[in-house]
Amino acid sequence: MKKSIKRTMLVTDLGFLAYWIATAFGVIGVGPDPFLRQWNWSFLGLDLAAIGLGLAGLALKGRAIALPLLVVALPLTSAAGLMALNFYVIRGEFSPLWWIPNLWLLSFPILALIVAFRDTSTDRVRMTV
Repeated sequence: MKKSIKRTMLVTDLGFLAYWIATAFGVIGVGPDPFLRQWNWSFLGLDLAAIGLGLAGLALKGRAIALPLLVVALPLTSAAGLMALNFYVIRGEFSPLWWIPNLWLLSFPILALIVAFRDTSTDRVRMTV
């Protein structure tokens, strides 16, 4: 995987982790509505799986297990962003404070996988870390 993708993935995962730490300590949140707080916390397992697998894959660079970890982590991150955006669409809420980060979580992993596995010299998919 290209270094720029790995760096961006690292920043994204660390930012994602920082969000959850800040949320756990009450620094940021989704507001006083108990339903929204429960909805937000319902993402914890998915988000921690994405973060953990992504950081593990990045830390294990060069090892055979690294690529499968990254290939699982990126779609989990994308799914988290997509689920949040679907929720906001259903509620009819379009706050840039929530849309921009979730659009990033949705789109970056898709683009990263396309770029990472595209061999421009042959226009074929390659599977290397």
